[in-house]
Amino acid sequence: MSKNMIMAGLGVFVIAVLSPFWFNMVTETKAAPKIELQGKAAEAKKCVLDKYDMRANHMSLLDEWRDSVVRDADRMYHAANGETFNMSLSTGENSCLGCHDDKEKFCDSCHNYASVSPYCWECHTNPKEIE
Repeated sequence: MSKNMIMAGLGVFVIAVLSPFWFNMVTETKAAPKIELQGKAAEAKKCVLDKYDMRANHMSLLDEWRDSVVRDADRMYHAANGETFNMSLSTGENSCLGCHDDKEKFCDSCHNYASVSPYCWECHTNPKEIE
């Protein structure tokens, strides 16, 4: 009896451990979208933070910007690289969309890949959508 229980337990354990690998073998994974900088962003070759920090922490940065603008009325961000940026997604030449001018290719492609629905656009507008 105990031998059968041990074998059953080992079988369940092996299935549980190997099931993620089996799942990955039978499903197709999509590569992350490759972001191509266009317009002003391609010419500038620099951003508020380096590209690795921006990929990992841009939402935290935008949250900090929102708090700074709303609570302290501070609208300018002084980056470590010496540049000054407008703390806005869509207002002005030195804002996020002032540099990255194609929201669908720049923002939406990664957010769709990650199945993320940011709430930014509930308040902000994409300048191209207004035109």
